[in-house]
Amino acid sequence: MSEKSIDQIPFSTRELYDKGVAAVEKNNLDYAVTLLMQVLRLEPGFYQAREALRAAQHKRSAGKRSLFRKFVGSASSLTRGQVALRTNPRDALVIAEEVLNDDPGNVLAHELLAKAATQCGFPKTAVLSLEVALKNQPTSRQVALELAEALCVVGNRARAERILRDLLKTQPNEPEINQRLKNALADRTLHEGGYVQLEGGGGSFRDILKDKDEARQIEQENRLVKDEGVAATLGTELEARVALEPDNLRLLRDLADLYLKQKRFGDATRTLELYLAKAGVQDPMVLEALKDVRLAEYEDRIRSLDPASPGFDAEVSALRQQRDDWILADAKRRADANPTDLQIRYELGALHLAAGRIGEAIAELQKSQNNPNRRIASMNLLAQAFARRGMNDLAARKLQEALKEKPVFDDEAKELRYQLGVVLEKVGRKEEAIDQFKMIYEQDIAYRDVMARVDAHYAAQ
Repeated sequence: MSEKSIDQIPFSTRELYDKGVAAVEKNNLDYAVTLLMQVLRLEPGFYQAREALRAAQHKRSAGKRSLFRKFVGSASSLTRGQVALRTNPRDALVIAEEVLNDDPGNVLAHELLAKAATQCGFPKTAVLSLEVALKNQPTSRQVALELAEALCVVGNRARAERILRDLLKTQPNEPEINQRLKNALADRTLHEGGYVQLEGGGGSFRDILKDKDEARQIEQENRLVKDEGVAATLGTELEARVALEPDNLRLLRDLADLYLKQKRFGDATRTLELYLAKAGVQDPMVLEALKDVRLAEYEDRIRSLDPASPGFDAEVSALRQQRDDWILADAKRRADANPTDLQIRYELGALHLAAGRIGEAIAELQKSQNNPNRRIASMNLLAQAFARRGMNDLAARKLQEALKEKPVFDDEAKELRYQLGVVLEKVGRKEEAIDQFKMIYEQDIAYRDVMARVDAHYAAQ
């Protein structure tokens, strides 16, 4: 299962949804809740309907029932929901919503709903409830971790990083939080950098770097300090404050950020290294900032070249090669410094694969698949590496192994089945290949070129 947009909903169900939304707007809230609950029973992954239901629940919540009756009713329902969660998470979704119909702020119901949504492969739905749960329980470590993980799944990695960073401030010596933050940072690097595009054979390493150049250039331009005089004054003030408060880590971070805006890359690097020395821990955010400074320096050097110069293309190519080599060398350095860190192995394997170093990619990804947080992703990339070497039988076996470990039919499962179909097609197992595409077609007709492949198969018959 996966979440659906309004365009993917049958017309009859969409009519019910439209009536429910109209009832909310007319303040006919009991009717709205009834209609929207019916919609979600038919299409539990219809996210817009769940948002509309949540709005209706909140609007009608005032004065509906006494707190005692809410407590008694919800306690019984939540017990049933926990039982349903183990056998049928779709039923648990309905039970949680029934509790929220009377008590839309019920944290336990939101936690139940988030767990059920995760099992069903509905990450946006999980985020919707976990945001409420965290708002009502801001000190809950478990809720914060679950929300950060769900945010990464839906692509909101910046918000996930903020949650994990705030959590790390209150529990600085907690290794799990530190590892989750490193995972989120690596996810951002791989997804925003475009490396995951290579899983389906689309794009190239050069295309990725070009896009990354443009993205970073826009980011740096947006962050430039408009008034250089003000920036210089602010820098002087910060330097003076750092001299008076040398152990103030926040000031060091602010100063490093200002240096980066002023393109004083050497000063920014030295300040961040000083931060690490004073902090006494390898703060993953600061390590990421150090990498950003180095990459920004390369990009600034490229942008400063004169396009009219006869050797412009050669100079750009040389600088880009230096940058590419540095990115890989930096990943290798971190892997050597932390040989048991399987997250770094995953990142290094993805970089090797993106650069076409298939043997090196296989070696790293075989290690990183032992990381439970990166196991499926590592197996997927490993299969891609096998396929690029023409080892399609190994690729198919690895993809089938990964699919056995996927309890829900989410986007990751779709990607695994799609890649398996492609591999099976290459080795002439066309009927088995089309079966994989059909499974995706039944759930998500718009996924990649699945519709064209399945339609062509039936047309040929």
